Amino acid sequence: MAEVIVPVGPQHPALKEPVNFKVVADGETIVRLELDVSYNHRGIEKAAESRDFVRVVPLLERVCGICSHSHTTVFTKGIEEAMKLTIPPRAQYIRTIVAELERMHSHLLWLGVAAHEVGFNTLFMWTWRDREAVQDMLEEMTGNRVNYGTNEVGGVRRDLTPEQIQAALKRLPKLEERLAKYAEMVNAEETMLLRFKGVGHLTKEQALQLGAVGPTARASGVDYDIRRDDPYIAYADIPWKVITDTHGDVYGRTLVRVGELQQSLEMIRYCLQNLPAGPIRTAPPRAAPRAEILTRYEAPRGELVHFIRTNNTDKVERLDIRTPTLANWTSVAVSLVNQNLADIPVIVAAIDPCLSCTSRITVVNPKGRHVGEMTWDELSEHGREFYRRRGRR
Repeated sequence: MAEVIVPVGPQHPALKEPVNFKVVADGETIVRLELDVSYNHRGIEKAAESRDFVRVVPLLERVCGICSHSHTTVFTKGIEEAMKLTIPPRAQYIRTIVAELERMHSHLLWLGVAAHEVGFNTLFMWTWRDREAVQDMLEEMTGNRVNYGTNEVGGVRRDLTPEQIQAALKRLPKLEERLAKYAEMVNAEETMLLRFKGVGHLTKEQALQLGAVGPTARASGVDYDIRRDDPYIAYADIPWKVITDTHGDVYGRTLVRVGELQQSLEMIRYCLQNLPAGPIRTAPPRAAPRAEILTRYEAPRGELVHFIRTNNTDKVERLDIRTPTLANWTSVAVSLVNQNLADIPVIVAAIDPCLSCTSRITVVNPKGRHVGEMTWDELSEHGREFYRRRGRR
């Protein structure tokens, strides 16, 4: 049978964000994947260079709604490292509580989306119902359900009251019961076993070779987690364990995320019950000395990296963001080979992709002339002019 190209996207009813898959198939079997993710660029890295440390934190929350605390924590701890600040233990515990609530929010959202992709909409509704309880806790603690506004350079902006702590602790037993039910379902529900087991296989060697991160790598037996291997905030003080699996397929990635949900709940309970007394922030200097910092964070999707260059001012000279989705795209291209076309949605969903925090811009001059850097105003005008021309067509 002759090979055919099956285009998916960049605008497609099944895709929430623009991405283009050119799937080369032989009948119903996928031969290879050509991937283009360069449809969405918001200029956040460039915008960060024109804002001081106070104003850049809320900007970085908007890199990704699900990982908003991830981006602000990895950035603020990088600036704090450059400034050689010591952050109060209470602030570190509060950062950890919000981080693990965000992980629960993300994993419950993912579990519902994965169930939806295989037609198991009952599980979709159950997990998103339980996700509401997690977001209620986040709202009670921070005032927001998505972008929490918790971090600032030097610590956190809001303390936790005894009433907030008790309210959160009361919510945990019900969530714990629900998570145990999901762990049971993953191993017993026929729909999940049929659609997840053996689908999108990625070996440990492939995961290491391709640089896969997060649950995608840990489901292939890669025992690696930044929270343990390069501990930050309060993770060195908390009893917990890294969840791994050896199935290397969508089933394994589901087991890892459900296991991490249970670990996150225990970490949150420990932090709430052992929250240190004391201040929640240290006053930082106005400027950061000249430094180059590579700061890492275990986001829900995997290792998140910010490269930060400071230059004796109150602004970053350079910020470069490497998101976990960008690290995991190559594993999608490999794990789709020899799979059925019908398995594309769940294999892609298995890395929990986020396009808006992944895409970058590259300006190529076909005539070979040098193209200088754009200022923020020039980039904004370039975007407006692009859409004006597009509208005339």
